[in-house]
Amino acid sequence: MTKIYTKGGDKGETSLLGGTRVSKSHERVEVYGNLDELNSFIGLIRDQDINTCYKEVLIIVQEKLFVAEALIARDPSSQTRELPSLADGDITLLEQEIDAMNEELPPLNHFILPGGHSTVSFCHMARTVCRRAERSLIRLNESSPVEDIIIRFLNRLSDYLFVLARKTGKDLGAIESPWITKK
Repeated sequence: MTKIYTKGGDKGETSLLGGTRVSKSHERVEVYGNLDELNSFIGLIRDQDINTCYKEVLIIVQEKLFVAEALIARDPSSQTRELPSLADGDITLLEQEIDAMNEELPPLNHFILPGGHSTVSFCHMARTVCRRAERSLIRLNESSPVEDIIIRFLNRLSDYLFVLARKTGKDLGAIESPWITKK
């Protein structure tokens, strides 16, 4: 890329991979925009003073999110070049990380309020953006089927981000505030 601007979107349209022009409000654009926002929040988490192991996993997650974005940005009605894909092993990695972190956490008996430390809050923000991306992906899937593995990956990623929030909070000495309803 020599120029960052092309002026191709000046009238509210963009191109899917394959060249088809669509509105910038198209469901596919909404989904990969949500994934891009999620990727940015994960970068923010990675920039915090957290365990190097978490940073390494988050880099892998960011790479996988770019794969998911490309798969969603692909026009399903046209032939495009071969794209990378997600694999069951990507989900297994998240599950293994969740399990390892959970072993060091106290049981969860109540919902918890996001917060306690800015890093914990960033994890919760990423989790909620992940859930929004998942919802928009489900809407897209209802009208134009997407690969099931993308849905499963996002679902597991939101779980990972929740546990990461709890674990980084514990690592940083943050107090976890339970949500207990008052009668």
